[in-house]
Amino acid sequence: MAVEFVGGALLSAFLQVTFEKLASAGIQDYFRARKLNDKLLNKLNITLLSINAVVDDAELKQLRNPNVGAWLDAVKNAVLDAEDLLEEIDIELYRCNKLEAKSQSSATTSKVWNFFNASSSSFDKEIESKMHEVLDNLEFLASKKDILGLKAVNSGFGVGSDSQMLKKIPSTSLPVDSVIYGRDVDKEVIGDWLTSDAEDDNRQLSIVSIVGMGGMGKTTLAQHLYNDPRMEGKFDVKAWVCVSQDFDVFKVMRAILEGITGSTDDCRDLNMVQERLKGKLAGKRFLLVLDDIWNEKRDQWEALQIPFNCGAHGSKVIVTTRSLKVASVTQSTRIHRLEELQEEHCWKLFCKHAFLDENPQINSDAKEIGKKILRKCQGLPLALKTIGSLLYTKSSLVEWESILASEIWELPEEESNIIPALMLSYHHLPSHLKRCFAYCALFPKNYVFEKEHLILLWIAENFLQCTRHNMCVEDVGEQYFNDLFSRSFFQQSRKYAMCFIMHDLLNDLAKYVCGDVCFTLQDEQSNNILKTTRHFSFLENANKSLERFETFNNANRLRTYLPLCLTPHAIPWNLPMPSTLMEELISKFNLCRVMSLICCSLDNGLPDTIGNLKYLRYLDLSGTNIKRLPDSVCSLYTLQTLKSRYCRCLEELPLNLHKLTNLRYLDFCGTKVRKMPMHIGKLKHLQVLSSFYVGKGSGSNIHQLGELNLHGTFSISELQNIVNPSDALAANLKRKSHLVRLELKWNANSDNSVKEREVLENLQPSKHLKELSIWSYGGTLFPDWFGVNSLSNVVSLELRKCENCVLLPPLGILPSLKELLITGLSGIVVIGSEFYGNESSSYPVIPFASLQTLTFHSMIGWEEWDCKTVTGAFPCLQKLSITNCPNLKGCLPEQLPCLMTLQINYCKQLDCSVSSASSLHELHLTDCGKLQFDYHPTTLKILNFGGHFIEGPLLEWINHTLSHISLESLVIADCPTMNIPLGCCYNFLRSLNIMGGSDSLRTFPLDLFPKLQTLELQSCNNLEMISHDSKLDCSLTSMSIVWCPNFVSFPKGGFSAPNLKYIGIVGLENLNALPESMQTLFPSLFGLSIVSCPQLDSFSGGILPSSLKRLILNGCSELLIASLKWAFGINTSLETLCIEESDVESFPNEGLLPLSLTFLLIFNFPNLKKLDHKGLCHLSSLVELHLSDCPNLKCLPVEGLPKSISTLIISGDCSSLKQRCMKPNGEDWGKISHIRRIIVDGIINYNF
Repeated sequence: MAVEFVGGALLSAFLQVTFEKLASAGIQDYFRARKLNDKLLNKLNITLLSINAVVDDAELKQLRNPNVGAWLDAVKNAVLDAEDLLEEIDIELYRCNKLEAKSQSSATTSKVWNFFNASSSSFDKEIESKMHEVLDNLEFLASKKDILGLKAVNSGFGVGSDSQMLKKIPSTSLPVDSVIYGRDVDKEVIGDWLTSDAEDDNRQLSIVSIVGMGGMGKTTLAQHLYNDPRMEGKFDVKAWVCVSQDFDVFKVMRAILEGITGSTDDCRDLNMVQERLKGKLAGKRFLLVLDDIWNEKRDQWEALQIPFNCGAHGSKVIVTTRSLKVASVTQSTRIHRLEELQEEHCWKLFCKHAFLDENPQINSDAKEIGKKILRKCQGLPLALKTIGSLLYTKSSLVEWESILASEIWELPEEESNIIPALMLSYHHLPSHLKRCFAYCALFPKNYVFEKEHLILLWIAENFLQCTRHNMCVEDVGEQYFNDLFSRSFFQQSRKYAMCFIMHDLLNDLAKYVCGDVCFTLQDEQSNNILKTTRHFSFLENANKSLERFETFNNANRLRTYLPLCLTPHAIPWNLPMPSTLMEELISKFNLCRVMSLICCSLDNGLPDTIGNLKYLRYLDLSGTNIKRLPDSVCSLYTLQTLKSRYCRCLEELPLNLHKLTNLRYLDFCGTKVRKMPMHIGKLKHLQVLSSFYVGKGSGSNIHQLGELNLHGTFSISELQNIVNPSDALAANLKRKSHLVRLELKWNANSDNSVKEREVLENLQPSKHLKELSIWSYGGTLFPDWFGVNSLSNVVSLELRKCENCVLLPPLGILPSLKELLITGLSGIVVIGSEFYGNESSSYPVIPFASLQTLTFHSMIGWEEWDCKTVTGAFPCLQKLSITNCPNLKGCLPEQLPCLMTLQINYCKQLDCSVSSASSLHELHLTDCGKLQFDYHPTTLKILNFGGHFIEGPLLEWINHTLSHISLESLVIADCPTMNIPLGCCYNFLRSLNIMGGSDSLRTFPLDLFPKLQTLELQSCNNLEMISHDSKLDCSLTSMSIVWCPNFVSFPKGGFSAPNLKYIGIVGLENLNALPESMQTLFPSLFGLSIVSCPQLDSFSGGILPSSLKRLILNGCSELLIASLKWAFGINTSLETLCIEESDVESFPNEGLLPLSLTFLLIFNFPNLKKLDHKGLCHLSSLVELHLSDCPNLKCLPVEGLPKSISTLIISGDCSSLKQRCMKPNGEDWGKISHIRRIIVDGIINYNF
């Protein structure tokens, strides 16, 4: 493959695939063998080459010339048509080769060949006709390039006048703004490092790289650091250079020299400049900022760095870049990634530019629009500044709402720096990465995705180019993904480990550059797929599931059908898929490469016609209710990925699965499949196999694994079925060097411990393994390979329910082990020196040198832990957890310098002391016997304790600790004798949860907890009230008071909590009033739950906050329910209302419920006889109605239900109503036949 220049156009990646197919031996041989017009191939190749010559110019010019953009889109679709055609030939050749091989071994050879020749002739004519059509289209488009003024340019960035719009004004050392918002911590951390006298590994020069996506504020932060007063006197020499895209060693070096001397240098020789710079830096401590570096070539950086090495120790360089790879190339001592700004800082920055005041006095409507715009900018400083400045010139709310509704690309070019900043990153991508990035337009905003999932999609779409024969396509995908991540196109998800997310503005960029090729359908959009759409995704909404299929009238070219969910690993819906509809989709998706039917309700199974999708490479059936896969699946010769995760009804895999010779990924975990198909070992390309079950007796086919080169995670179950231990050896696990995680599972502990040990001995994994988990192993001892040579790279080890085991292996010698879990090993009585491993090691080692997390759980027989015979163990241990070990008595390890979390629960016999752990941050103690502490941890931030068996000395220690440290989170559970000292102020506490403790607590003083955000008081039997005497706002965001029988009041006059989002009050039988003035004092309240509070008869002040969206009333008085009529003002936003346990006979009264309601639950109304139509008919936004346990409700209103309802759920004791709503003869069926989805006792019925 030709070398690809950085900045190649997106279309070049499409063309590259077509060029490679045209040059392939298969395509060339096909045209010659069939005596077709091979001139067509040459003409197609030349036409594509002429287009390829101008695509770089076109990609830049499309930003200003929509006609060029339309031409590019047309060319892109014509090229994709050509790619489809060439791939059709490839598939036909593969089919013919299969047929030929079959005919040579068949007795009916002549009949097969007659059929073969007849079908081939027809196919050839069709191909030739399609080729003419594709060629005519491309030649027409190629003829228009001159009219559009497109010219051939050298590949690469910055060629031509149109590239100038993407170039930045060079930065200088002077900051534009005197204040930098939200970067105090970043500035402090980097500033401390810059001014520190401590040497970094005795380096002559230390480098910090500030990394982040475009517009994140890297340059601004560097400017403020450069001008920080702390730098004065620390450095002899300072210089600032804006490097930008053109990294020329000579120019950059001369710019540094000029920055130091303050004068222009006219030297034209690199050596002379190098010598001069060396002289200026020699023996001096310097600070150098290199802003906006893009260069990823190490040799160029090393050439630039030569004079730097002459400076004095303590010299520092600040690099700003968008790429982690740049940070690596510069050999940065530290890498500091900039994150998005927090909301409060976003608001100040936005207001500074929109109102020239960071704390403006504005009306609520403008503030609400401004907050929505804030969310749109998603913490990106450049976007906040740009849109804020734009709004400064707009005086009316109508103009503000117009900006809010606009896409970022619709903003005026002359007033927006966002587009050039983001396009700059995009244009620096090689074309193959541009195509992979543009494909991510399928993901909606805030979509959290897994690396493996995205790579599998790229593979299926044939986006990945293998440049080395020894590199598999999955590794190429890993490389592509890491490249995009390092360039800040992807970000690590903060919420979900091992998942990623795209910034909203980069998501906008992907949608912009891909055009109509990718289409993501969302609820607010019209159902409209264009003929040019190739890739389709949608966020599923069960209420609109049937409408989705109205969009496929133009779907004949579709390559991707991909339903998505915003929550990773979730299976949130059950999408109906009648067999007729499934057949229709398959007939339309004949070019489909990726088909996901996750969570579809396939009551009639997957149709045999699925085998007609000859292009299909990726099929995901996860979460469906299929019981079997049709045999026709085995004719999908191009299939690479087959997923059936959590198909809980799936009982078997097809017998001919081995015919899927291109299969690379097979995942059926969470199914009933327990029998492996025969010949699975013939799947030579199989990389990932989720599970393997060992058959019984002669069916023990574990030897088939020996033929597979598996990658990633692999699980072998039912190992007790192995009769001859030598069969386990044939699995050849030791040579599977690409396995990362391995699970070995027995179904029960065996009586034959000798045989079980031999089996495990023969299942020795590769030394490259990272994670190992062993379940229910029946041996008394572990094999010898549990040592440094075999498990030297293992970082995580789990031993679960190995109940026969009496001695732990020498795990302390494993040099890479970071996480160790030992649970359910009830046969272990003593953990002694053998655990540390010094006896089995030929040389002294530090036991558990790398271990960070150690967990013992349910070790019922464990009595003693010998910690004193070994010194220096666990030097890196950060978390120690011992739970449910009721007989453990002895000591705990001492000298744990890195211990941050200690958890000891339900160890009632424990009698020992905890020595100093200088880094202890988190402590969990429940029924931990006579455990004592020899010191008071000043670093403790989180304390959870409880239990009826906590001894007095420990309680005294806890009381002292609470009064003398800056705790942030405290939980007290089931400890009635424990009381919080109220003689001090808890200035740092943010979360407090008291459950069944503190019997002496009668008044909870909020004033002592000024920073408290989460408060939960549960089963505090003597608690009477909450007090708040201060006029200052409290910091609460969530407050729950549950089953406190003597609680009677909140602070008199109310208390201000502007950030309070949730209130829950449950079982307060003597409470007769809610907090006062909630509508003004709780302006952010989102959810309110009132359960079993019979004395409450009205909402305090009569009106609830307009921000309230969710309200639950359970077991409340009829007066309280009736007061709903006056509880909402004009601007109510209530969407969800759940009313439970009421004795009324008719509900709801006219005007009781607000118009904004979208969900209504009526639950446990034993006397309800009538649903009042007058109280329901005005609810034009109501989408879902749930009726449950209303035994006396005999029918629905005569007038029917609101037409807006798309989901009706009837559950529990509603027997009469269920009968009347039966389809099609129920007496009330006519009233609900318009409702799309009706669920009765969990059974879903859809109305088409």
